[in-house]
Amino acid sequence: MLVNEENRKRIIVALDFATEKEVLRLLDRLDPDNCRVKIGKELFTSCGPTLVKKVGKRGFEIFLDLKFHDIPNTVAGAVRAAALELGVWMLNVHASGGKAMLEAAAGALAGADCRRPHIIGVTVLTSLNDRDLSQLGVQGGSREQVVRLARLCLESHLGGVVCSAGEVAALRKELPREFLLVTPGIRRPGDARGDQKRVMGPAEAVAAGADYLVVGRPITRAEDPQAALSEFVSAVSGNPPNPY
Repeated sequence: MLVNEENRKRIIVALDFATEKEVLRLLDRLDPDNCRVKIGKELFTSCGPTLVKKVGKRGFEIFLDLKFHDIPNTVAGAVRAAALELGVWMLNVHASGGKAMLEAAAGALAGADCRRPHIIGVTVLTSLNDRDLSQLGVQGGSREQVVRLARLCLESHLGGVVCSAGEVAALRKELPREFLLVTPGIRRPGDARGDQKRVMGPAEAVAAGADYLVVGRPITRAEDPQAALSEFVSAVSGNPPNPY
């Protein structure tokens, strides 16, 4: 089972900012014992690895959300750098990169003397719906594509996937319980959807089988970010975590 600390830290706060100043101002108002944080492309491009290290020194475990998608050797090198140089807790790769790339990512740290991050696959971005996928030539809709790519990630020895909360229940029927499901697009009833098209509430997502919930603007743009974080933590605290 996920230990108590894991249960307290199931919320991953998305640091969707462009400057170090904004990030540190927010982190001053959050408790690293109650959440993890996600660093994505905008922030990493603006501030680079130095900021990742600064955030880690403040006690926050980091989900490095760079969605690696390249030839197998390049992706394996990126995974090693993220683990050995930055010490991240979790990172992701695009499942659509294919099995050889996914296996290279999963095996990149074989024999390495370091804390191994969770390596998870990105299935279908939550900003995409069935019509968007059809325009890309993907038939069968988002749920079918998510399940297809999640199976590929499992076969390639990754530890889990990113998926929308709406696909969690379907994936739980298809995949082992220890396979991690990380869900963005989490909103309370009164929260704006922004550019997320496939959303769900925190309690519902965890009850469906999600392991970790990624939350951005409802916390980062709140008048009191710590209070908003506490609301999300409370919303999921009544749901037993999935076995690890």
